[in-house]
This record gives sequence, structure tokens and C-alpha cells, in this order.
Amino acid sequence: MVGTVVSDRMDKTVVVLIERTVKHPLYKKYIKRRARYSAHDESNSCGMGDLVQIAESRPLSKTKRWRVTQILEKAV
Repeated sequence: MVGTVVSDRMDKTVVVLIERTVKHPLYKKYIKRRARYSAHDESNSCGMGDLVQIAESRPLSKTKRWRVTQILEKAV
């Protein structure tokens, strides 16, 4: 999944915001759905606003079940 880093304050952990659009079943309008995932960043290389790709992994802590696989775009 691809998303934006919204927090990098923790050590070796980033919070990634994933946005997707879904069609409402009755009204047929598109709605934005957001999900926040805690992802493991081994080298602490991600920063706020970076576009990253994350992949599911084994449980690393109470809330971390994802790993950062690559940084697609660095924030300015």
C-alpha cells in the first residue's frame, strides 16, 4: 500500500496515512476513507510528508504490523 507519513516522532516507527475512495452503495457518490498504520522504519530515514510504500509483516509490537519497503518520494 502507498501512503503519506504523518508522524515520525517515534524511534524506528512511522505513522502512515492511507487514503482510498469508495463508492457509496445507495447514493453512488465517492467517499474518501482514511486509515492510519504504524509501520517499522529500521533506518529512521522517513520524514513527515514522505510518500512511502508499506507491506504487511509479522507483529513487531502491540500496534506495528507493517514495514516500510521503500520511499517513493521525499517531502520538500
